[in-house]
Amino acid sequence: MTHVEDELNSQPECWRRAAAQAPDHAPALPAPGERVAVVGCGTSYFMAQAVAALREGAGHGETDAFAASEFPHGRAYDRVVALTRSGTTTEVLHLLGRLKGGPRTTALTADPATPVMSLADDAVVLAYADERSVVQTRFATSALTLLRAHLGLHGDAVVADARTALDTPLPEGLVDCGQFTFLGRGWTVGLANEAGLKMREAALAWTEAYPAMEYRHGPISVTTRGTATWMFGPAPDGLAQQVRATGGRWIEGTLDPLAELVRAQRLAVAVAAARGLDPDRPRHLTRSVVLAP
Repeated sequence: MTHVEDELNSQPECWRRAAAQAPDHAPALPAPGERVAVVGCGTSYFMAQAVAALREGAGHGETDAFAASEFPHGRAYDRVVALTRSGTTTEVLHLLGRLKGGPRTTALTADPATPVMSLADDAVVLAYADERSVVQTRFATSALTLLRAHLGLHGDAVVADARTALDTPLPEGLVDCGQFTFLGRGWTVGLANEAGLKMREAALAWTEAYPAMEYRHGPISVTTRGTATWMFGPAPDGLAQQVRATGGRWIEGTLDPLAELVRAQRLAVAVAAARGLDPDRPRHLTRSVVLAP
């Protein structure tokens, strides 16, 4: 078993722990009414997109998501939440350093022995969700689970769905598809983006991700036999029929969307294996992006 397989299989227990700890970390997390920005890089950026949509949609306050390198310094925020598994990502550290003396900052990380601990005003450490793999799975989803629980949007059914996602075989023949598109709406757009990233990182697959309503505006033109379109959450009316009419394969997400992401992680590993690739050693990637000063 690869590191990434072992880590993605551990997610139900990690989520249970993260949700249970959310009340303990409440003082370090955004309070209702705060204007908040959530930042990250790569996978963490896509989790930030999901968190921002969840928080604002739940009425807790205006919430934006940015790649750490693209933070708009001309805007005023009450708190900036930075997601960084390694605690060493250059863009995140630069941003937190620049924000010193400004809005309160919170870092969610997996490693307490890293520079992010001294740069953020508050820190939440999910050490049990740290990973050996370059490809992120359980840290990202555990951080999202903790924030979902903080918003009152997590329940036991989410963990049960994650176990179902791990125990249920993937649809027959899906691994053989040549192109994959992931779709979301609202907070699941971030999950769709992350599913696409997993496929590219682990399996070098031709993968795209879009807001579901945007899929009709051009991207559906690449859908044909041998391609798959996977929906995270409820689909817009008529979209499944349109995809099937192209000859493409439609995958309906029936589990909690975060559990559907676990299924997509499994697909990435399975496609990598079918193509003779090692998902623990993705091409051109390292566990943390640390840029030269």
